Amino acid sequence: MAAKTDGGRRLIAENRKARYSFAIGETYEAGISLTGTEVKSLRIGQANIAESYASIEDGGIWLINAYIPEYPGAGNFFQHQPRRKRRLLLHAREIHKMAIAKERQGMTIVPLQLYFNDRGIAKVKLALAEGKKLHDKRADEAKRDWNRQKARLLRDKG
Repeated sequence: MAAKTDGGRRLIAENRKARYSFAIGETYEAGISLTGTEVKSLRIGQANIAESYASIEDGGIWLINAYIPEYPGAGNFFQHQPRRKRRLLLHAREIHKMAIAKERQGMTIVPLQLYFNDRGIAKVKLALAEGKKLHDKRADEAKRDWNRQKARLLRDKG
């Protein structure tokens, strides 16, 4: 499966469930430290970040539980582990800001997108997010349904 292109970006994976489960706050763009076979596997367009999250450990931010499958063109000796921890590359002040938000406000650091930028470098779009309650999810769903119905009515009338 080839990756989608979006204004200079080549989208590899998107975490759609995050927008449903979390109230998204401030977003950040982070580089990601990868091995050669991981980059080749991403260029094919294979990855899954639906169940992944970011954690602050050892003074840095790590992407945990992101699935990048093994590259089929490489031999068994050069393969990587599909669900290993990957270091995210951010400025120290951004890491500090995220750590404070996570500690004091109980926010979660959620990856939203994994993509190649216009220069061909793998990036992760992270967000500081707060978990939604069940009634908030229902309200968002009702609002989305109403907007869809409103658009249908306007399209049929006009």
